[in-house]
Amino acid sequence: MKRLLFTSLILSALALPCSLMAQDAKGKGKGKAKPKRPDAVGPAIGANVATPVTNIKTLPDFKVELLYSVPGGEQGSWVNLCTDDQGRIYASDQYGGLYRFAAPAAGQPLKPTDVQKLPTDIRGVNGMLFAFGALYVGVNDYEKKIPSGLYRITDSNSDEIPDKVEMLREFDASSDHGVHAILKTPDGKGLYLITGNNAVLKEGPVAGTPASSPVAKLWGDDHLLPRMPDGRGHNRHVMAPGGIIYRLDPEGKKMEIFASGFRNIFDGGVNRDGELFTYDADMEYDFNTSWYRPTRINHVVSGGEYGWRNGAGKYPEFYYDNLPATLNIGPGSPTGCTFGYGAKFPAKYQNAFYALDWSWGKIYAVHLTPNGSTYTATKEEFVTGGPLPVSDAIIGQDGAMYFTIGGRRVQSGLYRVSYVGKESTEPMTIVRTSSIGGEESDRHTRRSLEALHGKQDPKAVATAWPHLSSTDRYIRAAARTALEHQPLAEWQDKTLAETNVTAQLEALLALTRRTGVCSTHRTDPSYLPDAKSRDAILAALLKHDFAKLTPEQRLGYVRLIGIVLHRFGNPDDATVAAIIAKLDPAYPADNFELNWLLTETLAYLQAPSAAAKGMALIAAAESQEPQMEYARSLRFLKAGWTPELRTQQLEWFLKAANYKGGSSFDKFIEFIRNDTLSTFTDAEKTQFAELIAKKPERKSAIENVGAMFVGRTPTMWTLEELSAAAKTGMKGRSYDNGRKMFSAAACYTCHRFGNAGGMTGPDLTGAGGRYSPHDLLDQIINPSNVINEQFAPIVVTKNDGSIMTGVVVNLSGDGVTLNTDLTDPNQRVNVDRKEVKSIELSKVSPMPPMLLAMLKKDEILDILAYVLSGGNKEHAMFN
Repeated sequence: MKRLLFTSLILSALALPCSLMAQDAKGKGKGKAKPKRPDAVGPAIGANVATPVTNIKTLPDFKVELLYSVPGGEQGSWVNLCTDDQGRIYASDQYGGLYRFAAPAAGQPLKPTDVQKLPTDIRGVNGMLFAFGALYVGVNDYEKKIPSGLYRITDSNSDEIPDKVEMLREFDASSDHGVHAILKTPDGKGLYLITGNNAVLKEGPVAGTPASSPVAKLWGDDHLLPRMPDGRGHNRHVMAPGGIIYRLDPEGKKMEIFASGFRNIFDGGVNRDGELFTYDADMEYDFNTSWYRPTRINHVVSGGEYGWRNGAGKYPEFYYDNLPATLNIGPGSPTGCTFGYGAKFPAKYQNAFYALDWSWGKIYAVHLTPNGSTYTATKEEFVTGGPLPVSDAIIGQDGAMYFTIGGRRVQSGLYRVSYVGKESTEPMTIVRTSSIGGEESDRHTRRSLEALHGKQDPKAVATAWPHLSSTDRYIRAAARTALEHQPLAEWQDKTLAETNVTAQLEALLALTRRTGVCSTHRTDPSYLPDAKSRDAILAALLKHDFAKLTPEQRLGYVRLIGIVLHRFGNPDDATVAAIIAKLDPAYPADNFELNWLLTETLAYLQAPSAAAKGMALIAAAESQEPQMEYARSLRFLKAGWTPELRTQQLEWFLKAANYKGGSSFDKFIEFIRNDTLSTFTDAEKTQFAELIAKKPERKSAIENVGAMFVGRTPTMWTLEELSAAAKTGMKGRSYDNGRKMFSAAACYTCHRFGNAGGMTGPDLTGAGGRYSPHDLLDQIINPSNVINEQFAPIVVTKNDGSIMTGVVVNLSGDGVTLNTDLTDPNQRVNVDRKEVKSIELSKVSPMPPMLLAMLKKDEILDILAYVLSGGNKEHAMFN
């Protein structure tokens, strides 16, 4: 009895990953309508003030100062900063006008009398840049008092007041996903305009941009199965190309699509190599689904496609028809970005790319390393606070960083970050050599191919072709994009005859995009797919021995078949049978990514084995994300079902009802279930009527995985004991058991690992590069010793004495939203900061203690090996 009681207590502890919520917050996490945004910034009462520096952390030897608490009633909520050629700082109110001031002297605050409201007839500025003798602004007017778009403002009478306002290009945009930042192009002759996926050029992206655009206008959804739009209706109407980065001349007349496929990019930066970077948003409604994509740093290249599609349609990184993230950050709300050039910081931080996360209150220092023609990156939290809705950052002429908090009418403030340590802050010297080698050579190759984008060149095909088989994904993409701009007659036959698999897959993708039109993007009602081209492409693919392809080629092969079938429709029955015969022997594969594509493709083709193999994958899947993906693919499958398989399918929906995710998660499960039931025959509906009508038994995330531990005697493992075992016990570990225990211990509930897992805790995919076995054990056993600042909770004490703890995930006006249960991303509570006595950073980790108590020593070592290996079955720890 005592053992059962103690087991129950342990499981209860695991089910409380955050501190107890205040009693008045109970039941407020779900089902609430989206609140209306406030009409004005609230009064500075209680904790409704600019975040005090006592609630802000930065790195050792850096200092943060609060320079100015913006009077919201008069000056609004600041979202954007820039400097002019005299070093004066300009700030914009999200719903109002422009302000200007000189940076205060070191150690001094900004005086209210030094803040000048400019009489410029402009409002709703989300992006600013001084260039070519003018102030360029990106206007995103939520209240539609003036048209949104790109404006140029000049000084008409030499009084140093920008007063002459000209609209250069108009956009239909009035939401957060609108017209944003403006940057100078690397050659100094033009501009980049950064826009979110709700910013639509007045003339449209096709008619409003020239054929010289690096992005060929061949985009589509390219999903084999009918897409699932967002369950809450968000952006259901928005199709590809999504968020766009435009390249334009200073007059705004020639406006090209430079890159596309973003969700909501707010800002960017150009590094000293002349390369563009941005920080794209996630979709928080998608938390804990297979198609969730974290906020991410993207290296933006000419003609690049970055894969945003609405609802469940986001491209995973392994789709070879889009480019991957340079660095996945995690959940958040990206805002301003800047490189540290000009900062009086140590060299490492001069070269960093600073990316601001508004909702989670972070400024990340992203450190980029050249790798081939692109970059790899690491991040560290440079500035963190709670709440700290950082909106923009710049490097001032004095070498300090200035950043604002603000937006959505929250209380705004201006801050300064200075370096006060002893390291050298001398400007970095750039050394250029006359010879080109290594990464610089790869970059040169990519740029030579990008020079062929947006134009026809008689040498383009010959130039691009050898690079279609490059080992560098960015070079391959640049070569394929160059091909897509050339006359079809110059390369169609060459594509079909190509014998190099990698090169042919790239060329066939270009041919598919040129000769087939995505079914959701057809504008001509009389359009008929080119069956001849489809059959030629499929015949070329079917010549290859799938078993001899590399893992990367296999992914591209199956993905391309899906795009072909989507754009052209099905071939004859014999060809369908041939495709099934080619793919079925490889199904199931030994990795989630290929199984994702194989399940989708074989289910679409109604392969007889898809039902049994797909349900076996669901049963074996280690977390809810792959299960959900396989179920999504099987939802239109009619062939191959037996009563036993149908029973398993319906029982999975009862289990999945307890899975947790973002705001649209339950609706997505409902969509999958409804589509699945539509494939049941009348006889099946009768046979399974009771199971179809059965209501799920509600369980917590921990209860769902805790059953296997019932009856075990808990062990209070010590760090010393397990660390000693790890010193000699990390060889010959069990990969399968490590993966099983990682899931059983509920690690996936909060942590991302590979393409699965939650996003409310640190991503563990790269843990092997950060931790030794001892260090990882220390993090698990003593979670509050060092709290990952990206997920650090705050403690809110209200005037009535009630206390609540959680992670800040959103703000609006005077309110702050906390996630109070990291096992359920949708468990949230809103707090009015005017009713708050204090907000402090918590010293207690949201990660519960005693996570290892129910596991045996060998199981713990297997988990360690699984995590530290990055999930690599071939790692030496498993040999």
